[in-house]
This record gives sequence, C-alpha cells and structure tokens, in this order.
Amino acid sequence: MKNIFIEYPKCSTCQKAKKWLEKNNIEFIDRNIAQDTPTAKELTEWIQRGGYDLKKWFNTSGLKYKELNLKDKLLTMTDKEKIELLASDGMLIKRPLLISDKGIFIGFKEDIWKAL
Repeated sequence: MKNIFIEYPKCSTCQKAKKWLEKNNIEFIDRNIAQDTPTAKELTEWIQRGGYDLKKWFNTSGLKYKELNLKDKLLTMTDKEKIELLASDGMLIKRPLLISDKGIFIGFKEDIWKAL
C-alpha cells in the first residue's frame, strides 16, 4: 500500500509534515483535503484501523467546527452521523493525515511518524 498524505496546503503543520516526509524519502500520494475530501467509506475504514477515538478526527481548533458549535452537537450524534459530517467537509477533519500500512497518523508528531 502506498502512503496517502492528506493535507490542506495552506496549513503550516501540513507543510512541515510534507517536508519531513520528503526529507526522509518516504513516498506518498498527496491529497488536498479541501478538494478531495475523504469519503464516509474511507473514513469508516481508517477510523476502525486507526484505533483513535472518533473525536480525535475532528479539527477542534478549526473555524468550521466552532461555527457549527460541534463541541455540544457531537455529544448527541451517532458515530455514523459524525463520520458523514466529517465526509461532508474536509475542513472539519484534523490534519494532516497519513494513511500507511504501518498505521493511521492524525496530526503531525515527528516522534510518532518515525514509526515509518
């Protein structure tokens, strides 16, 4: 499986992560989260594989998250509804994402990404 790097190009953390991947000669397919938002099917698979709590997948510091008042709304939503919401707008998803055969990486933490 080829690594999939999902980013928002204007995000400084995404830029830092991309440079790190390139510096470490890690091949990847680059996807712009705003133009090629992960589907509900993809997200469901990655969420199951990743083992992270579903809340971890939300970009809680993003404007859209705050605008939609999701902090409170998520409490009453089903997992299916949350996944469909994430798939509806890439800006709601925490980034960058790295989908690899070695795991699912949410956000950029160099020490964790070294597992690659």
